[in-house]
Amino acid sequence: MLGALRRKPFLLGGSFCDGGARVTLFWRGHQLKRRQCLQREIRTSSQRSTVMPGWVINQYGPNDVLRFNKNVMFPIIHYPNEVIIKVHAASLNPLDINMRNGYGAASLNMTRDPLHTWTKGSEFPLVLGRDMSGVIMECGLSVKYFKPGDEVWAAIPPWKQGTLSEFVVASGNEISLKPKSLSHAEAAALPFVALTAWSALINTCGLQKDNCTGKRVLILGAAGGVGTVAIQLLKAWGAHVTAVCSQDSSALVRSLGADHVVDYKSENVEEQLKEVDLFDLILDNVGGSTENWAPNFLKPWSGAKYVTLITPLLLNTDRLGIADGMLRTGVTIATKAMKHLCNGKHYRWSFFAPSGVSLDEITQLVDEGKIRPVIDEVFSFADVPKAFAKLERGHARGKTVIAVI
Repeated sequence: MLGALRRKPFLLGGSFCDGGARVTLFWRGHQLKRRQCLQREIRTSSQRSTVMPGWVINQYGPNDVLRFNKNVMFPIIHYPNEVIIKVHAASLNPLDINMRNGYGAASLNMTRDPLHTWTKGSEFPLVLGRDMSGVIMECGLSVKYFKPGDEVWAAIPPWKQGTLSEFVVASGNEISLKPKSLSHAEAAALPFVALTAWSALINTCGLQKDNCTGKRVLILGAAGGVGTVAIQLLKAWGAHVTAVCSQDSSALVRSLGADHVVDYKSENVEEQLKEVDLFDLILDNVGGSTENWAPNFLKPWSGAKYVTLITPLLLNTDRLGIADGMLRTGVTIATKAMKHLCNGKHYRWSFFAPSGVSLDEITQLVDEGKIRPVIDEVFSFADVPKAFAKLERGHARGKTVIAVI
């Protein structure tokens, strides 16, 4: 309850920019105090008070569109519930590869500019990167539960400027105090994948520690970022987990708590799964042809769910436009859900959902030793293109982390 209250935005008081001029709102009787608070300056050079280094793209395309820019516009607080964070570490997700290629641009640009007042291409220069761990440098007026100097972590929504830069702006609703047991590099590996797994298991499936004991769960693509977190969450709640991955990753997923490992390279996965009991939940991080056969291994007429993270929503809006794309997506999900419901099974899509309150609970699980980050490799800030190239090759075990500092 306290976590939810602390992130309720307040509309009175704050600072914002209007045509480059800093406008200050203050309450009567506290003019001097508020003015002094708002005029705090970040301790940087005069040049860095207006620009900062970061990795940007000025067009969509392959890896060579990435550019290092020393003059990225310094982020500013537009709303009173926002904070400016100095990024110590970030990490990459498959979504960053897709966004670099232009995937989801129609929907994301609509979110950035609902009234279409901007011109085409106005999202550039675009900073990628969703995960971050860092230190708060400045707080808006209604931010009451964080202060400058706090170490925090967050997953920034994809319609905002990303974390592959020296500073980033985030809402107080999106951040949480960093787990004390993790370094910044370790912490940066978790937020996006942890919140994606959390959204799938809790928001979509209705699972939690009170009702998960004894549930049989199958995870497809278990060695990826979302899969490794999902295994740990489910085991912390008492579920039985079967993980599908390659033989090379079997030791990793077993170390995270998986009870049974299926090697998709050794023989047909369907044949191997016929030898085990049916499942209460299937979490699909792979998509494609798995959707055709995976639901067959759910317990019928028991409330069992097939949940996939691979959906056609953004692809449809890119190809057909917002209105037609949303219509096509609605028809698709309704058709598939009805088809599986007739067989006594539930079909669901799940999406990443930014939430500082959920990160509060994940922080507690991390500090209790129930969840740990799985890091494949750490790159320097100068090697961001190499990190993208590695992630694009696929088959990573865990996350690719960028040490910004």
